[in-house]
Amino acid sequence: MPKLTKRTVENFKPSTQNFFEWDSELKGFGVRIMPSGRKTFYAQYRSGGVQRRVKLGAFGSITAEEARIEARKVLGDVARGDNPAEEIRYHRRAPTVAEVCERFMTEHVLVRCKPTTQKEYRRSIDLFIKPAMGNRKIADIVRADVSKLHHDLRDKPYQANRTLGVLSKLFNLCEVWGLRPDGSNPRRHVPKYKEVKRERFLSPEEMQRLWSTLDGLDADGSESLAAINALRLLILTGCRLGEIQTLKWSYIDDDYIRLPDSKTGARTIPMTDELRIVLSKIAVEPGNDYVIVGTIEGQHLTDMQRPWRRIRAMAGLDDVRIHDLRHTYASNSIANGLSLEMTGRLLGHTNISTTMRYAHLRDDAIRDAAASVAAGIGSMHMPRPAVQPTANKVPESGVVDLAMYRKAAHKP
Repeated sequence: MPKLTKRTVENFKPSTQNFFEWDSELKGFGVRIMPSGRKTFYAQYRSGGVQRRVKLGAFGSITAEEARIEARKVLGDVARGDNPAEEIRYHRRAPTVAEVCERFMTEHVLVRCKPTTQKEYRRSIDLFIKPAMGNRKIADIVRADVSKLHHDLRDKPYQANRTLGVLSKLFNLCEVWGLRPDGSNPRRHVPKYKEVKRERFLSPEEMQRLWSTLDGLDADGSESLAAINALRLLILTGCRLGEIQTLKWSYIDDDYIRLPDSKTGARTIPMTDELRIVLSKIAVEPGNDYVIVGTIEGQHLTDMQRPWRRIRAMAGLDDVRIHDLRHTYASNSIANGLSLEMTGRLLGHTNISTTMRYAHLRDDAIRDAAASVAAGIGSMHMPRPAVQPTANKVPESGVVDLAMYRKAAHKP
Protein backbone atom coordinates (compact mmCIF):
# COMPACT_ATOMS: atom_id res chain seq x y z
CA MET A 1 0.00 0.00 0.00
CA PRO A 2 1.72 3.17 -1.15
CA LYS A 3 1.19 6.61 0.30
CA LEU A 4 -1.48 8.31 -1.77
CA THR A 5 0.07 11.27 -3.52
CA LYS A 6 -0.57 13.03 -6.81
CA ARG A 7 2.04 10.84 -8.57
CA THR A 8 0.93 7.49 -7.14
CA VAL A 9 -2.75 8.17 -7.85
CA GLU A 10 -1.94 9.18 -11.42
CA ASN A 11 -0.04 5.92 -11.89
CA PHE A 12 -2.97 3.67 -10.86
CA LYS A 13 -4.29 1.96 -14.01
CA PRO A 14 -7.99 1.05 -14.39
CA SER A 15 -9.08 -2.55 -14.55
CA THR A 16 -12.17 -4.33 -15.75
CA GLN A 17 -13.69 -3.91 -12.27
CA ASN A 18 -13.73 -1.26 -9.56
CA PHE A 19 -10.94 -1.54 -7.01
CA PHE A 20 -9.53 0.43 -4.06
CA GLU A 21 -6.01 1.48 -3.19
CA TRP A 22 -5.47 2.37 0.47
CA ASP A 23 -3.05 4.84 1.97
CA SER A 24 -0.07 3.40 3.84
CA GLU A 25 -0.05 6.15 6.49
CA LEU A 26 -3.68 7.04 7.23
CA LYS A 27 -5.83 4.01 7.87
CA GLY A 28 -9.23 4.28 6.18
CA PHE A 29 -8.11 6.77 3.53
CA GLY A 30 -8.30 5.40 0.00
CA VAL A 31 -9.00 5.98 -3.66
CA ARG A 32 -11.46 4.10 -5.83
CA ILE A 33 -10.48 3.44 -9.45
CA MET A 34 -13.31 2.85 -11.93
CA PRO A 35 -12.99 0.92 -15.23
CA SER A 36 -13.58 4.26 -16.93
CA GLY A 37 -10.45 5.63 -15.29
CA ARG A 38 -12.33 7.91 -12.89
CA LYS A 39 -10.67 8.05 -9.46
CA THR A 40 -12.51 9.10 -6.30
CA PHE A 41 -11.19 9.55 -2.76
CA TYR A 42 -13.02 7.95 0.21
CA ALA A 43 -12.79 7.69 3.98
CA GLN A 44 -13.78 4.24 5.28
CA TYR A 45 -14.65 3.19 8.84
CA ARG A 46 -16.87 0.79 10.80
CA SER A 47 -19.87 1.83 12.91
CA GLY A 48 -22.20 -0.57 14.69
CA GLY A 49 -20.49 -3.50 13.01
CA VAL A 50 -21.25 -2.05 9.55
CA GLN A 51 -18.63 -0.79 7.15
CA ARG A 52 -19.28 2.81 6.05
CA ARG A 53 -17.70 4.99 3.39
CA VAL A 54 -17.77 8.75 2.90
CA LYS A 55 -16.99 10.18 -0.53
CA LEU A 56 -14.42 12.97 -0.29
CA GLY A 57 -14.22 14.07 -3.92
CA ALA A 58 -12.97 13.11 -7.37
CA PHE A 59 -9.29 13.20 -8.16
CA GLY A 60 -8.78 16.29 -10.26
CA SER A 61 -11.49 18.20 -8.42
CA ILE A 62 -9.46 17.92 -5.24
CA THR A 63 -5.82 16.97 -4.77
CA ALA A 64 -4.59 13.95 -2.87
CA GLU A 65 -3.40 16.19 -0.04
CA GLU A 66 -6.77 17.98 0.22
CA ALA A 67 -8.50 14.61 0.28
CA ARG A 68 -6.15 13.47 3.07
CA ILE A 69 -7.09 16.52 5.16
CA GLU A 70 -10.81 15.80 4.67
CA ALA A 71 -10.28 12.14 5.51
CA ARG A 72 -8.62 13.11 8.82
CA LYS A 73 -11.65 15.24 9.68
CA VAL A 74 -14.09 12.42 8.92
CA LEU A 75 -12.11 9.82 10.80
CA GLY A 76 -11.69 12.25 13.69
CA ASP A 77 -15.48 12.64 13.88
CA VAL A 78 -15.81 8.86 13.96
CA ALA A 79 -13.34 8.68 16.83
CA ARG A 80 -15.56 11.12 18.74
CA GLY A 81 -18.59 8.87 18.28
CA ASP A 82 -20.17 10.45 15.19
CA ASN A 83 -21.37 8.60 12.12
CA PRO A 84 -20.64 10.90 9.16
CA ALA A 85 -21.89 8.49 6.49
CA GLU A 86 -25.25 8.14 8.21
CA GLU A 87 -25.50 11.89 8.66
CA ILE A 88 -24.84 12.41 4.96
CA ARG A 89 -27.41 9.78 4.04
CA TYR A 90 -29.90 11.34 6.46
CA HIS A 91 -29.32 14.77 4.96
CA ARG A 92 -29.67 13.47 1.41
CA ARG A 93 -33.05 11.99 2.26
CA ALA A 94 -34.21 15.03 4.27
CA PRO A 95 -37.27 16.80 2.84
CA THR A 96 -37.26 20.39 1.67
CA VAL A 97 -38.94 23.20 3.56
CA ALA A 98 -41.72 23.24 0.94
CA GLU A 99 -42.40 19.54 1.46
CA VAL A 100 -42.51 19.94 5.23
CA CYS A 101 -44.85 22.92 4.87
CA GLU A 102 -47.36 20.74 3.04
CA ARG A 103 -47.08 18.03 5.68
CA PHE A 104 -47.54 20.70 8.33
CA MET A 105 -50.73 21.93 6.65
CA THR A 106 -52.13 18.42 6.16
CA GLU A 107 -51.23 16.76 9.45
CA HIS A 108 -51.49 19.69 11.84
CA VAL A 109 -53.21 22.83 10.55
CA LEU A 110 -56.16 21.18 8.78
CA VAL A 111 -56.69 18.86 11.76
CA ARG A 112 -56.21 21.18 14.73
CA CYS A 113 -56.83 24.75 13.55
CA LYS A 114 -59.99 26.67 12.75
CA PRO A 115 -60.70 27.74 9.14
CA THR A 116 -59.60 31.34 9.68
CA THR A 117 -56.30 30.16 11.17
CA GLN A 118 -55.85 27.72 8.31
CA LYS A 119 -56.13 30.60 5.84
CA GLU A 120 -53.60 32.67 7.78
CA TYR A 121 -51.11 29.80 7.89
CA ARG A 122 -51.57 29.05 4.19
CA ARG A 123 -51.01 32.70 3.33
CA SER A 124 -47.76 32.90 5.33
CA ILE A 125 -46.49 29.68 3.79
CA ASP A 126 -47.33 30.50 0.17
CA LEU A 127 -46.40 34.18 0.15
CA PHE A 128 -43.40 34.33 2.46
CA ILE A 129 -41.93 31.03 3.68
CA LYS A 130 -41.81 29.04 0.44
CA PRO A 131 -40.39 31.88 -1.71
CA ALA A 132 -37.66 32.54 0.86
CA MET A 133 -36.55 28.99 1.71
CA GLY A 134 -38.87 26.44 0.11
CA ASN A 135 -36.14 24.71 -1.94
CA ARG A 136 -33.77 24.39 1.03
CA LYS A 137 -33.42 21.19 3.06
CA ILE A 138 -35.33 21.48 6.33
CA ALA A 139 -32.23 20.26 8.17
CA ASP A 140 -30.14 23.11 6.74
CA ILE A 141 -32.23 26.02 8.03
CA VAL A 142 -30.47 27.97 10.77
CA ARG A 143 -31.40 30.94 12.92
CA ALA A 144 -29.80 33.37 10.48
CA ASP A 145 -32.22 32.22 7.77
CA VAL A 146 -35.26 32.81 9.97
CA SER A 147 -33.89 36.15 11.14
CA LYS A 148 -33.33 37.27 7.54
CA LEU A 149 -36.88 36.37 6.52
CA HIS A 150 -38.24 38.25 9.53
CA HIS A 151 -36.05 41.25 8.72
CA ASP A 152 -37.11 41.24 5.06
CA LEU A 153 -40.71 41.70 6.25
CA ARG A 154 -39.84 44.59 8.56
CA ASP A 155 -42.11 46.97 6.63
CA LYS A 156 -44.99 44.62 7.56
CA PRO A 157 -44.29 44.07 11.29
CA TYR A 158 -47.58 42.31 12.02
CA GLN A 159 -47.15 39.92 9.10
CA ALA A 160 -43.50 39.40 10.01
CA ASN A 161 -44.47 38.33 13.53
CA ARG A 162 -47.29 36.08 12.30
CA THR A 163 -44.88 34.36 9.91
CA LEU A 164 -42.41 33.94 12.75
CA GLY A 165 -45.12 32.18 14.73
CA VAL A 166 -45.86 29.80 11.86
CA LEU A 167 -42.17 28.92 11.56
CA SER A 168 -41.91 28.34 15.29
CA LYS A 169 -44.72 25.78 15.27
CA LEU A 170 -43.48 24.16 12.07
CA PHE A 171 -39.97 23.61 13.43
CA ASN A 172 -41.31 22.31 16.74
CA LEU A 173 -43.19 19.65 14.80
CA CYS A 174 -40.04 18.87 12.80
CA GLU A 175 -38.46 17.77 16.08
CA VAL A 176 -41.52 15.64 16.90
CA TRP A 177 -41.36 14.06 13.43
CA GLY A 178 -37.63 13.33 13.75
CA LEU A 179 -36.65 15.71 10.95
CA ARG A 180 -34.46 17.86 13.20
CA PRO A 181 -32.66 17.27 16.52
CA ASP A 182 -34.42 18.19 19.75
CA GLY A 183 -33.90 21.81 20.78
CA SER A 184 -32.83 22.92 17.31
CA ASN A 185 -35.74 25.26 16.53
CA PRO A 186 -34.07 28.13 14.60
CA ARG A 187 -36.86 30.54 15.53
CA ARG A 188 -35.58 30.67 19.13
CA HIS A 189 -34.07 34.03 20.15
CA VAL A 190 -35.36 35.83 17.05
CA PRO A 191 -37.20 38.76 18.66
CA LYS A 192 -40.56 39.90 17.36
CA TYR A 193 -41.17 43.43 16.22
CA LYS A 194 -43.02 45.65 18.65
CA GLU A 195 -46.73 45.73 17.88
CA VAL A 196 -48.79 48.75 18.79
CA LYS A 197 -52.35 47.58 19.26
CA ARG A 198 -54.73 49.84 17.35
CA GLU A 199 -57.60 50.97 19.50
CA ARG A 200 -60.44 52.89 17.90
CA PHE A 201 -63.66 53.37 19.83
CA LEU A 202 -66.73 54.99 18.40
CA SER A 203 -68.13 57.88 20.37
CA PRO A 204 -71.86 57.94 21.17
CA GLU A 205 -72.36 60.48 18.37
CA GLU A 206 -70.44 58.29 15.89
CA MET A 207 -72.38 55.21 16.92
CA GLN A 208 -75.65 57.07 16.47
CA ARG A 209 -74.50 58.23 13.04
CA LEU A 210 -73.59 54.68 12.02
CA TRP A 211 -76.88 53.24 13.26
CA SER A 212 -78.85 55.96 11.45
CA THR A 213 -76.90 55.23 8.27
CA LEU A 214 -77.81 51.55 8.56
CA ASP A 215 -81.48 52.45 9.06
CA GLY A 216 -81.41 54.71 6.03
CA LEU A 217 -79.82 52.07 3.81
CA ASP A 218 -82.31 49.52 5.08
CA ALA A 219 -85.19 51.83 4.16
CA ASP A 220 -84.05 52.67 0.64
CA GLY A 221 -82.69 49.19 -0.17
CA SER A 222 -79.46 50.55 -1.64
CA GLU A 223 -77.23 48.20 0.34
CA SER A 224 -77.15 44.48 1.09
CA LEU A 225 -79.68 43.76 3.83
CA ALA A 226 -77.52 40.84 5.00
CA ALA A 227 -74.54 43.18 5.49
CA ILE A 228 -76.71 45.72 7.33
CA ASN A 229 -78.06 43.09 9.71
CA ALA A 230 -74.59 41.66 10.26
CA LEU A 231 -73.34 45.09 11.37
CA ARG A 232 -76.31 45.57 13.67
CA LEU A 233 -75.60 42.23 15.34
CA LEU A 234 -71.90 43.06 15.65
CA ILE A 235 -72.72 46.35 17.36
CA LEU A 236 -75.16 44.74 19.81
CA THR A 237 -73.11 41.64 20.72
CA GLY A 238 -69.44 42.60 20.47
CA CYS A 239 -68.91 39.35 18.55
CA ARG A 240 -66.10 38.69 16.12
CA LEU A 241 -67.06 39.04 12.46
CA GLY A 242 -66.70 35.32 11.76
CA GLU A 243 -69.01 34.49 14.66
CA ILE A 244 -71.81 36.58 13.17
CA GLN A 245 -71.18 35.50 9.58
CA THR A 246 -71.52 31.82 10.56
CA LEU A 247 -74.37 32.34 13.04
CA LYS A 248 -77.18 29.79 12.51
CA TRP A 249 -80.80 29.97 13.58
CA SER A 250 -80.30 26.69 15.41
CA TYR A 251 -77.89 28.48 17.78
CA ILE A 252 -80.60 30.90 18.97
CA ASP A 253 -83.20 30.35 21.69
CA ASP A 254 -85.30 32.62 23.88
CA ASP A 255 -82.52 33.39 26.35
CA TYR A 256 -79.20 32.99 24.58
CA ILE A 257 -77.26 32.82 21.36
CA ARG A 258 -75.19 29.68 21.87
CA LEU A 259 -72.09 29.52 19.68
CA PRO A 260 -70.80 25.91 19.65
CA ASP A 261 -67.34 26.73 18.33
CA SER A 262 -66.10 30.32 18.48
CA LYS A 263 -62.43 31.32 18.35
CA THR A 264 -62.07 30.46 22.03
CA GLY A 265 -64.47 27.51 22.06
CA ALA A 266 -68.16 27.33 22.91
CA ARG A 267 -69.70 30.51 24.33
CA THR A 268 -73.12 31.93 25.10
CA ILE A 269 -74.37 35.45 24.41
CA PRO A 270 -77.32 36.69 26.51
CA MET A 271 -80.41 37.58 24.47
CA THR A 272 -81.38 41.23 24.89
CA ASP A 273 -84.50 43.09 23.79
CA GLU A 274 -82.47 44.94 21.16
CA LEU A 275 -81.17 41.66 19.76
CA ARG A 276 -84.68 40.23 19.62
CA ILE A 277 -85.89 43.23 17.62
CA VAL A 278 -83.07 42.89 15.06
CA LEU A 279 -83.43 39.13 14.76
CA SER A 280 -87.21 39.32 14.44
CA LYS A 281 -86.83 41.47 11.32
CA ILE A 282 -84.50 39.00 9.57
CA ALA A 283 -86.37 36.63 7.29
CA VAL A 284 -85.54 32.93 7.50
CA GLU A 285 -84.53 31.73 4.05
CA PRO A 286 -85.84 28.23 3.26
CA GLY A 287 -83.05 25.69 2.99
CA ASN A 288 -80.50 28.02 4.61
CA ASP A 289 -79.85 27.79 8.36
CA TYR A 290 -77.59 30.86 8.38
CA VAL A 291 -78.89 34.11 9.83
CA ILE A 292 -76.69 36.22 7.54
CA VAL A 293 -77.28 34.61 4.18
CA GLY A 294 -74.90 34.89 1.24
CA THR A 295 -75.39 35.09 -2.49
CA ILE A 296 -74.69 31.37 -2.93
CA GLU A 297 -77.64 29.16 -2.11
CA GLY A 298 -77.40 27.61 1.34
CA GLN A 299 -74.27 29.61 2.29
CA HIS A 300 -73.56 32.53 4.60
CA LEU A 301 -72.34 35.97 3.56
CA THR A 302 -68.56 35.86 3.10
CA ASP A 303 -67.63 39.35 1.87
CA MET A 304 -68.23 42.07 4.44
CA GLN A 305 -65.31 44.33 3.60
CA ARG A 306 -66.69 45.86 0.41
CA PRO A 307 -70.12 46.73 1.83
CA TRP A 308 -68.46 47.95 5.03
CA ARG A 309 -66.23 50.36 3.09
CA ARG A 310 -69.29 51.84 1.41
CA ILE A 311 -71.28 52.06 4.63
CA ARG A 312 -68.54 53.61 6.75
CA ALA A 313 -67.88 56.21 4.04
CA MET A 314 -71.55 57.24 4.10
CA ALA A 315 -71.38 57.50 7.91
CA GLY A 316 -68.16 59.55 7.78
CA LEU A 317 -66.17 56.83 9.57
CA ASP A 318 -63.48 56.05 7.00
CA ASP A 319 -60.87 55.12 9.63
CA VAL A 320 -63.08 52.58 11.43
CA ARG A 321 -62.56 48.85 10.94
CA ILE A 322 -65.24 46.25 11.51
CA HIS A 323 -63.28 44.94 14.51
CA ASP A 324 -63.47 48.40 16.09
CA LEU A 325 -67.15 47.70 16.73
CA ARG A 326 -65.99 44.99 19.13
CA HIS A 327 -63.64 47.46 20.82
CA THR A 328 -66.53 49.90 21.15
CA TYR A 329 -68.71 47.23 22.76
CA ALA A 330 -65.93 46.62 25.31
CA SER A 331 -65.51 50.33 26.04
CA ASN A 332 -69.24 50.72 26.63
CA SER A 333 -69.22 47.69 28.92
CA ILE A 334 -66.52 49.22 31.09
CA ALA A 335 -68.06 52.71 30.93
CA ASN A 336 -71.25 51.19 32.35
CA GLY A 337 -69.35 49.93 35.37
CA LEU A 338 -68.77 46.29 34.46
CA SER A 339 -65.56 44.72 35.71
CA LEU A 340 -62.79 43.52 33.42
CA GLU A 341 -63.74 39.94 34.28
CA MET A 342 -67.37 40.47 33.29
CA THR A 343 -66.34 42.35 30.15
CA GLY A 344 -64.08 39.47 29.22
CA ARG A 345 -66.94 37.02 29.65
CA LEU A 346 -69.16 39.12 27.40
CA LEU A 347 -66.43 39.22 24.75
CA GLY A 348 -65.73 35.49 25.00
CA HIS A 349 -62.16 35.88 26.31
CA THR A 350 -60.74 32.80 28.01
CA ASN A 351 -57.83 34.69 29.55
CA ILE A 352 -58.16 37.87 31.61
CA SER A 353 -54.88 39.11 30.13
CA THR A 354 -56.66 39.52 26.79
CA THR A 355 -59.20 41.83 28.40
CA MET A 356 -56.50 43.82 30.20
CA ARG A 357 -55.89 45.86 27.06
CA TYR A 358 -59.12 47.67 27.98
CA ALA A 359 -58.02 48.35 31.57
CA HIS A 360 -57.18 52.00 30.85
CA LEU A 361 -60.81 52.58 29.91
CA ARG A 362 -61.81 51.73 33.46
CA ASP A 363 -59.27 54.30 34.71
CA ASP A 364 -60.83 56.91 32.41
CA ALA A 365 -64.26 56.19 33.85
CA ILE A 366 -62.90 56.48 37.40
CA ARG A 367 -61.19 59.79 36.59
CA ASP A 368 -64.36 61.15 35.01
CA ALA A 369 -66.37 60.10 38.05
CA ALA A 370 -63.81 61.67 40.39
CA ALA A 371 -63.82 64.92 38.41
CA SER A 372 -67.61 65.04 38.50
CA VAL A 373 -67.72 64.53 42.27
CA ALA A 374 -64.94 67.03 42.91
CA ALA A 375 -66.61 69.63 40.71
CA GLY A 376 -69.86 69.21 42.64
CA ILE A 377 -68.15 69.54 46.02
CA GLY A 378 -65.99 72.39 44.82
CA SER A 379 -68.97 74.39 43.60
CA MET A 380 -70.39 74.29 47.13
CA HIS A 381 -67.32 74.89 49.26
CA MET A 382 -64.46 76.45 47.29
CA PRO A 383 -64.26 80.25 47.44
CA ARG A 384 -65.01 82.14 44.25
CA PRO A 385 -62.96 85.18 43.24
CA ALA A 386 -64.62 88.41 44.23
CA VAL A 387 -64.10 89.89 40.77
CA GLN A 388 -63.45 87.84 37.67
CA PRO A 389 -62.35 89.20 34.32
CA THR A 390 -65.16 89.02 31.79
CA ALA A 391 -63.02 86.80 29.59
CA ASN A 392 -62.77 84.29 32.44
CA LYS A 393 -66.40 84.17 33.38
CA VAL A 394 -67.35 80.79 34.84
CA PRO A 395 -69.30 78.84 32.18
CA GLU A 396 -72.76 77.53 32.96
CA SER A 397 -71.34 74.03 33.31
CA GLY A 398 -69.42 75.16 36.39
CA VAL A 399 -66.10 73.90 34.94
CA VAL A 400 -63.38 76.50 35.49
CA ASP A 401 -59.88 76.71 34.05
CA LEU A 402 -57.85 76.04 37.21
CA ALA A 403 -54.90 78.26 36.30
CA MET A 404 -57.15 81.22 35.52
CA TYR A 405 -59.15 80.57 38.68
CA ARG A 406 -56.07 80.73 40.88
CA LYS A 407 -54.81 83.85 39.13
CA ALA A 408 -58.13 85.64 39.60
CA ALA A 409 -58.57 84.44 43.19
CA HIS A 410 -55.24 85.90 44.28
CA LYS A 411 -55.55 89.13 42.36
CA PRO A 412 -55.15 92.09 44.77
